[in-house]
Amino acid sequence: MKAFVDKDTCIGCGLCPSISPEVFDMQEDGKAGVIVDEVPAGSEDSAKEAEENCPVNAIKVE
Repeated sequence: MKAFVDKDTCIGCGLCPSISPEVFDMQEDGKAGVIVDEVPAGSEDSAKEAEENCPVNAIKVE
């Protein structure tokens, strides 16, 4: 499973790293980013929760 952040859509609210810090973080540009190549085992649910709760739908987890 992989996670993606659309930097053009992201508003930098910080919700995704607060839900799934093992997958997402806030980067120097003030927007969220993915910090792993593959979503770690056991983190799939939190990554999907971050995707579902992103206020601007900037996250894809597939």
